[in-house]
Amino acid sequence: MPGSGSNKALDVLVIGSGNAALTAAISAREIGAEVLVLEAAPEVYRGGNTRHTRNFRCMHAGPTGVLPGEYGENEYFGDLQRVTKGNTDEALARLTIRSSEECYGWMQDHGIRFQPPLSGTLSLSRTNAFFLGGGRALVNAYCRTAANLGVQFVYGALVRHLELKDRRILRVDAEIEGETKSFFPRSVVAASGGFQANIDWMVDAWGPAARNFLVRGSPYNRGIVLRNLIDQGVDTVGDPAQCHAVAIDGRAPKFDGGIVTRLDCIPFSIVVNKHGVRFHDEGEDLWPKRYAIWGRLVAAQPDQIGFAIFDSRSIELFMPSAYPPVEAKSVEVLAMRLGLSKEALVATVEEFNNTCRPGTFRPTELDGLATEKLNPPKSNWARPISNPPFFGYELRPGVTFTYLGLCVSASAQVRAKGSPIENLWAAGEIMAGSILGEGYLAGFGMTIGTVFGRIAGCEAAAHAL
Repeated sequence: MPGSGSNKALDVLVIGSGNAALTAAISAREIGAEVLVLEAAPEVYRGGNTRHTRNFRCMHAGPTGVLPGEYGENEYFGDLQRVTKGNTDEALARLTIRSSEECYGWMQDHGIRFQPPLSGTLSLSRTNAFFLGGGRALVNAYCRTAANLGVQFVYGALVRHLELKDRRILRVDAEIEGETKSFFPRSVVAASGGFQANIDWMVDAWGPAARNFLVRGSPYNRGIVLRNLIDQGVDTVGDPAQCHAVAIDGRAPKFDGGIVTRLDCIPFSIVVNKHGVRFHDEGEDLWPKRYAIWGRLVAAQPDQIGFAIFDSRSIELFMPSAYPPVEAKSVEVLAMRLGLSKEALVATVEEFNNTCRPGTFRPTELDGLATEKLNPPKSNWARPISNPPFFGYELRPGVTFTYLGLCVSASAQVRAKGSPIENLWAAGEIMAGSILGEGYLAGFGMTIGTVFGRIAGCEAAAHAL
């Protein structure tokens, strides 16, 4: 095992095996560095949250591969500004956006294949490139490419400590098969994700409500590397209570349910809390720009639970769910089956129906079909819920990744007390808070990981060589 208790030097050590880690490993190896990847999960669960992804958001000046039209820097940045409410580092954000244009071809050159975009509530055909076979296929393709280049992998390798001294990582300790092994790399790339699977840490950030959250991604993203570096004074960025969280099916598993547990029905529904009361505008904007707010909205409700209610006219308008919705011939029976007050839900549905106005319903665009004198309003796609059968889903907050992370420069270099650490770089979710202060834009996490993975890998290799 290179660099482990031997005199043989290790050029680049990459921690993690998701999109950011793999692009870093490939990039470093192509420059000529010897690269070792340490992944905490067993091989079958390699890839971290990337296993559950399906697209990345890509700037393009004209038709590119499966992407039609154009998606320019200013439009892209404007979309990001809206969802983050301006809480982003503009220089790093624009770097990510501009660099995304060349990522499409780089990904293809390294084994990734794309498919025509999905339709419906996603509305992403022009902005996002979808992976053929989804995130798991992407991970497998990158791992094959990396292995063919000579990158070495060790799975079940839990990195517990990075010895930081005089602005340099001297040693990396990992627990492998019950033993602690030490590595002495010239360069280190931290790409081990956030801390969302560490429920105690989530409770520290959010309070007791976090125990009711579900974690959409890997149970191995426990923030051990992040915590270890924070405890040694490495500079951080981001609010620990900010994260990418969406509303998912309440029947999903506690961990690793993935993207199939997400529910895309909200624009065509009304959403109520456990008291049968609406609490936000379900038709605020197109789904890719607003879907990520719903995890936090549901998290703020009593018992961190919500319910999406719709009728037979909407059942075919969104992507099918992993679990079928609860179905009933009447709103009263639906309330009973969902555990809601019959009187409260009927009153809410009737009030909503009475405030809907005539107009043209256009499910793939902002149609302006809004309610009148209803608080909160529904700004688009407001049709009466009146055609049986009626359907409902229980909603829970599903956390994808956290935004507290390592503060990096444009070269992906990590800092401590404002000064760069000589041989430490970061990429992916562990540094995404540098760009995502709040909110989320569909596919942007993969873009950050790809762009900064490539940068980190090249910089780490250049330093080592």
